[in-house]
Amino acid sequence: MRRHRAQVETFIAPEDDERLTAPPKERGFLVAAEVRSARPLLRAQESLDELALLAKTAGIQVVGRAVQHLQRIDPATYIGSGKVREVQELVAQLAADVVIFDDELSPNHQRELEKCFGETVKVIDRSALILDIFAQHARTREGALQVELAQYEYRLPRLTRQWTHLARQAGGSSGRSGNGGVGLRGPGETQLESDRREIKRRIAKLKQEIEAVRAHRGRHRAQRARQGIPTIALVGYTNAGKSTLLNALTGANVYVADQLFATLDPTTRRLTLNSGKQVLISDTVGFIQKLPTTLIAAFRATLEEVSEADMIIHVVDAAHPQAAAQIEAVEDTLAEIDVPRLPRILALNKIDKLPNGVPPLRGADRYAAIVPISAQSGEGLPLLISEIERVLRESMLEIELLVPYQRGDLLALIREQGVLDSAQPTAKGMHIRAHVPPRLAALLAEDKI
Repeated sequence: MRRHRAQVETFIAPEDDERLTAPPKERGFLVAAEVRSARPLLRAQESLDELALLAKTAGIQVVGRAVQHLQRIDPATYIGSGKVREVQELVAQLAADVVIFDDELSPNHQRELEKCFGETVKVIDRSALILDIFAQHARTREGALQVELAQYEYRLPRLTRQWTHLARQAGGSSGRSGNGGVGLRGPGETQLESDRREIKRRIAKLKQEIEAVRAHRGRHRAQRARQGIPTIALVGYTNAGKSTLLNALTGANVYVADQLFATLDPTTRRLTLNSGKQVLISDTVGFIQKLPTTLIAAFRATLEEVSEADMIIHVVDAAHPQAAAQIEAVEDTLAEIDVPRLPRILALNKIDKLPNGVPPLRGADRYAAIVPISAQSGEGLPLLISEIERVLRESMLEIELLVPYQRGDLLALIREQGVLDSAQPTAKGMHIRAHVPPRLAALLAEDKI
């Protein structure tokens, strides 16, 4: 049988990258496999560009990269034994100490590649790298719990002698190794079975704690719903400018940095619209293509803030060359976490970096409005606020209700959050017609206020 000969493409990056904001702690070599039959959102080199930014965020200096074009993934070494030998030579030549694969490796691939590269070179994948970045950036107990759960669930099927012994704890800064690199390996071969039992026990405990967090969040959402204040979730690809937009709209003081996953923990602030009505805007964790499934599952409690919102503002870096692919990645993730078809506004951010204006986008019909903005300069923000109010108003439901005279608070709430169309006095109270947000309409119908 004739064997297909794989094409090989290799690029060696400059060793000195002046853009690094801190001295590199590790030297990384990136590897991607491009399967001819696949239709990924990003081509291999574009995806490696993103992986290089992830590596930089984790404190790793990228010294080289390689792309393997092939018909199918190799069942043993992922990229084939010949390509592995070539990467080994380049890793030695460039003095790299970590090889980072652009896709999530199966446990079998992980173990085989670790054997090939030996003890002196670490082998990790995109998922491990993202988990490490999340561990660095989690600031709250909730974020730390979710990251720790994702790390343990990722590690459990991959336990080998390089991965065992829980001296290398997950979560927070302890998720990194002692030399400051990606902390996903550790000593000890005899600890394998006891570590498996300990990880399973820890996973069960973390799930209990996260379920308590979820219940706590649910109570807060129910309290907000009783007040009838509409909630808006900011979503978007990582580094699209969600936190900058939240700061610009509400005067919040959320940490902002030009790096991937600068903020993980959700922040909610009030925004007063032109009519005087108030809404709540929540910033959420940024998305990225190939987001680890364990991470999506662990952050489900946080991402429920999106599902329970009245509206979504999808923030896009319009100046990014892969803006269209990033939009699709975010929409795919929203579908994965079962977000209902809420009204959506597409905020095309960073238009101040577009000298020729905003290019046309496909799939624009799924958005109630598309607003070009610059969260940095403030351009377009008045229009965005007007569109928020318009879309909320158009999503309101018409109600007809008899409000007892002693429930003046209900009448005030309807005026505050909706539009009072008419109010006629009767013997038993005020007979009103109004348009109110769907959540308030449901609460009034169930008499839960």
